[in-house]
Amino acid sequence: MAIRANPKLIDELEVYGAEDVSNCYHCGNCSAACPFSKAPYTIPRRSMRSLQMGLEEKLKGELEPWLCYYCGECSDQCPRGAEPGETMMSLRRWLTAKYDFTGISRLFYRSWRIELSAILLMALITAVGFLLVGFATGSIDHYDGPKAFLHAGGWSSGVHLFDWGMAGVLLVLLLTNCARMWWFTMGRDKKLRPGIGSYLRQGFQLPLHFMTQKRYAECSHKRPWVLHMILMFSYLIMLVLIMFFLAEMASGPGIDWRVHAFGILAALGLLGTVAFGMRGRLKKTETHYKHSHETDWIFLVLLFVVAFTGLLQFILHRSGQDVAANITYVVHMMGVVPMLVLEVPFSKWSHLAYRPLAMYFSEVRVDAMQEKAKGVADVGEPQAA
Repeated sequence: MAIRANPKLIDELEVYGAEDVSNCYHCGNCSAACPFSKAPYTIPRRSMRSLQMGLEEKLKGELEPWLCYYCGECSDQCPRGAEPGETMMSLRRWLTAKYDFTGISRLFYRSWRIELSAILLMALITAVGFLLVGFATGSIDHYDGPKAFLHAGGWSSGVHLFDWGMAGVLLVLLLTNCARMWWFTMGRDKKLRPGIGSYLRQGFQLPLHFMTQKRYAECSHKRPWVLHMILMFSYLIMLVLIMFFLAEMASGPGIDWRVHAFGILAALGLLGTVAFGMRGRLKKTETHYKHSHETDWIFLVLLFVVAFTGLLQFILHRSGQDVAANITYVVHMMGVVPMLVLEVPFSKWSHLAYRPLAMYFSEVRVDAMQEKAKGVADVGEPQAA
């Protein structure tokens, strides 16, 4: 079967943030410096070569871009300034667009104006919807009680049902794209078809890497891993609180420290890590911060708005400023809805799903290779007389 090459692939990747790919002449310094480059995964050299050769279909099936954590050591060691670390980052954006069956990711990554417009439009629709419901069912002067502007108490409340509706949409979109990722990287590989045993034996890899991102700790600089851990746990804590403890979170004006303590810590964790990310991208003192795609900034700003307004709404509510608290809550939801419906399945947040999946799939492939090699060896052994 003929291998089809796309001679314009490098040009296409530049839109996703690739830098100076053509400068690479495959000296191997990047892979020698990379702490994650171990057989059978040559990082980042294999992906760089596939990209230069225009092997689009091959790249779609590679796990290496997700196995890179962009510690920046490869870019620091490149004698040609080919920026392999940033190229791997751009490949993750490109792969996100390829996994997405809707085409929305591709639109977002190729045009920040389209992404920003979609966010603002959804934010406007959210504001109109919440204001209409609030004025129809309550009073903006009340945050709690039967006259509450947006009553969030109880599992049957409109706000809670809305949250679960968003979660359902998010889950369908994300799981569908994850299934496409499996197909590109595992399902269509006719040379190696891992059995169910390989998937089961390596099943622990998925929650392990999702919860700890422990591979990131292998980088020589530990701070990015720590910040990433704080960001992830803060987001997960906030998501659990909103989905399962919304009534307790919205109760007041008294403080329920059983849930509010976690909410405050999560908000501060999000604000702190976002501030570090913004500062690093502005100062550009570290390699992995020297190049920032527009979608990176949109992600950071939106996350900052969501975390800040959530914390501000909490303070206003507990200090008795009900009108200001209600207005802030609407603004908060104007950020939450686009972030969950648009950013999580189609932009940078989706990496929280794809990267642990890639770690899992990579171990499944290694397990299947070992099983295959063992089977070949067993067949080749001479039988006893």
